[in-house]
Amino acid sequence: MTHSENTQNAENTRNPESPESPGNPGNPGNPGNAESPADSVRRPGGGRRGSPLPDRSTLRADFTASLVVFLVAVPLCVGIAVASGVPAELGLVTGIVGGLVTGFLPGSSIQVSGPAAGLTVLVYEAVQTYGIGALGVLVLLAGLLQLLMGLLRLGRWFRAISVSVVQGMLAGIGLVLIAGQLYALVDAEAPASGPEKILGLGGLVLDTARDSTAATALAIGAGTVAVLLLWPKWRAAARVLPAPLAAVLSATAATAVFDLPVARVEVQGLLDSVQPPGLDEFGGLASLGMLGTVLAFTLIASAESLFSAAAVDRLHDGPRTDYNKELMAQGAGNTVCGALGALPMTAVIVRSSANVHAGARTKVSRVLHGLWLLLFAAALPAALGLIPLSALAGVLVHAGWKLIPLRDLGPMWREHRAEAVVLAVTALAIVLTNMFEGVLLGLLMAVVKTAWETSHVHVDTEDPGAGRPLRVTVLGNATFLRLPKLQDQLEALPADRRVELCLEKLRHMDHACGLALSTWEEQHNKAAARSGAAGTGTEEQHGEDASSMSR
Repeated sequence: MTHSENTQNAENTRNPESPESPGNPGNPGNPGNAESPADSVRRPGGGRRGSPLPDRSTLRADFTASLVVFLVAVPLCVGIAVASGVPAELGLVTGIVGGLVTGFLPGSSIQVSGPAAGLTVLVYEAVQTYGIGALGVLVLLAGLLQLLMGLLRLGRWFRAISVSVVQGMLAGIGLVLIAGQLYALVDAEAPASGPEKILGLGGLVLDTARDSTAATALAIGAGTVAVLLLWPKWRAAARVLPAPLAAVLSATAATAVFDLPVARVEVQGLLDSVQPPGLDEFGGLASLGMLGTVLAFTLIASAESLFSAAAVDRLHDGPRTDYNKELMAQGAGNTVCGALGALPMTAVIVRSSANVHAGARTKVSRVLHGLWLLLFAAALPAALGLIPLSALAGVLVHAGWKLIPLRDLGPMWREHRAEAVVLAVTALAIVLTNMFEGVLLGLLMAVVKTAWETSHVHVDTEDPGAGRPLRVTVLGNATFLRLPKLQDQLEALPADRRVELCLEKLRHMDHACGLALSTWEEQHNKAAARSGAAGTGTEEQHGEDASSMSR
């Protein structure tokens, strides 16, 4: 669970006729397994049976889809780069690598890779902390780790990550992204930390009201958001021109026609922006913080890519994603991006769903989209300098809003309240601290919640009769989380009766519970024995007193 992209749209893009788990080719409910009469002649992703090459209609469909994806990718690549604090061209470089490198590799044949809004906050923090020169080192090592995880076949384990943690991560990213881009909407510089961005919004409103230039930039950004919201409702136009490109083109045209005094994208040139990391940058890996950033890049990029793959698999009837191969493909792409000093990449749901809906059938479409990005960056770099920054900020505010799973919050709170709490705490922790610490806290809460829900303990007591110990049987999963409740149940047993504790029917018992139960049994039986001895002694004394009185 990009996610300007990524799994926030998983629910919206889910195929209602395919309710079963995605990515499972053996699932009989998966429509990707059924072969229609047409499929007996023509495969979903290629030409006729036995033909090594796709047929002409497939190539035509892939060509058209590649143009659509290219038009969607351009404003997003540029906007994500600017929001990440790096030259705009580096976003295009990552998109190019996503098409020409990752696009060729096996894994998911329809999914498209490139820079993702979900990593914007983390990249910005890394650039501000370690410098843009260190970005290539971070991305390069993250790519190598992804390759290693793919070789070790760890891709499928990412499906074990709690969905509430992923949604919380995306919601936190979305909130921080929106808070930061609200400043960019008025051509103002955003504070560094999440809390400072939120606390400074009141002053930002006052400053904008007093500054006509800031108000002009705000009008451009707000207009961009309005086009993004309204353009898809005009279906005929949306089929010709994707909403992100229509919004940016409209804002750019308005800025040029009226010669508005707003900030524009700074252009450096493609070759000047590409700066491979030097040996000096690798020396920073001695820093624990830099290693933690590498780990955060690796885990978040991998999780976003594989959750996106699960969503994309529900959109088409072709081959399902091989998670380990897809992880290696993402690793190869990030390794190349790191060597070029570019942004990290993930698989992104917005471009991927556009690829599917445009009729793509094979990986040719995503490879061609990378080629179009390369030609654009090489032939028309000056066009980037016409784009107002507030328009790109509007694109990212819209993308950040879509990362927040608002539709899921109500049902989740009603049906799985603990999951909703995990989501909210993860998002809030990311806003108040940083990405890495927030995700770790969310994972910890998910583990504790699961342990709590699965560690049910029940105590059965059987009384075999006077003079014999009570037989106490403990059932379920005995963990330290349920130890207070378990001890309360045991303490309620009669203190003057010995017990025989039976633990054979426990499905699981951790060390803390085992030690506590054995200690309690020993102490309880000793206390019961003392109580019995004291009672016997009292009865004998009463008997002697009665005998002396009778004499």
